[in-house]
Amino acid sequence: MAEKIRIKDIAERAGVSVGTVDRVLHERPNVSKTAREKVEKALKEMNYQPNMYASALAYNKSYTFYLLIPKHESEAYWEEIEEGAKKCEEVRRDFHINVEIRFYERSNEDSFRDMSKEILEAQPEGVIVVPSSLAVTRELTEQLHHKSIPFILLDSYMPDLRPLSFFGQDSFCSGFFSAKVLMMIASGEKEIMLMRQTKDGKVVSKQQDNREVGFRHYMHDHFPQVEIKVLDLPLNGTRNEYVKMLERYFAEHPDTHHCITMTSKAHIVGDFLLKTNRRDVQIMGYDMVEKNAHCLREGSISFLIAQHAYMQGYYCVDTLFRAIVLKKKVTTVNYMPIELLMKENVDFYRRTQI
Repeated sequence: MAEKIRIKDIAERAGVSVGTVDRVLHERPNVSKTAREKVEKALKEMNYQPNMYASALAYNKSYTFYLLIPKHESEAYWEEIEEGAKKCEEVRRDFHINVEIRFYERSNEDSFRDMSKEILEAQPEGVIVVPSSLAVTRELTEQLHHKSIPFILLDSYMPDLRPLSFFGQDSFCSGFFSAKVLMMIASGEKEIMLMRQTKDGKVVSKQQDNREVGFRHYMHDHFPQVEIKVLDLPLNGTRNEYVKMLERYFAEHPDTHHCITMTSKAHIVGDFLLKTNRRDVQIMGYDMVEKNAHCLREGSISFLIAQHAYMQGYYCVDTLFRAIVLKKKVTTVNYMPIELLMKENVDFYRRTQI
């Protein structure tokens, strides 16, 4: 087997010294062209595959990866990203992997720039980025390219930025899927409420924008008669603000029985429906955070779409590890599963599975 081939065996086949083989394998200088060609020919004939794990361990170098994500509250989608990243750091501890997490305010480009500057000054071996706007994210990624620092995009895919890899859902397909599932139970409705969280009237997440495009695409093609009523809740609003806006909405739209949101905050509406005893209204949303799971069990959330945030955090760090430490080729685009959770199966969902 390839891993049992000794340097001595290669040297004998190539007709060179053990030292020469060692220098070729580790890409060191002071090897003649002829000797190098002999060794490379022997390696090919013997189908030699280096043990990258053993080499990396022997090298005894430490590696720092930065994870740049939005600031968030506890029990949120982003918290699971953190947990997954830290789990991979633990699993790869023998290779001296260190994961540093930095936070930016999602709707504040200057906050993103400040954190980007800190990361660049630290000169890490790799970076994982949840993008802000395309323009401000490009400012960071161009500098990373200039410094030859590999980076991974998480959550939102921006291929123009030329990342090493991407992890997240296919947002358009996810939105299309959500509409198809929702209309299995809402096909007879006249209207559906689309709840969005916005700042200054704009959705700040590219992923949520793309989900909405997919959702509307399906509705346009299959249920053009159903009116989509948009309710924009302020991104950093208070609970009292939300209650007042929801009271007003349902007073003005008594025919709304089904709602959907492309965010992980379906529980804002779900909790309101439970506390006001509106048992004839449900909302569909994203992410198996505990507040959503509670509303799902109680019946105010009809469905949740899970996207394995923990898995995404883990695989982003592991991909940097494989590419940088083991020098392995990695897959560029990695779409996460689109999984449907209901009251009947939510308790069997394993949030921290890999």
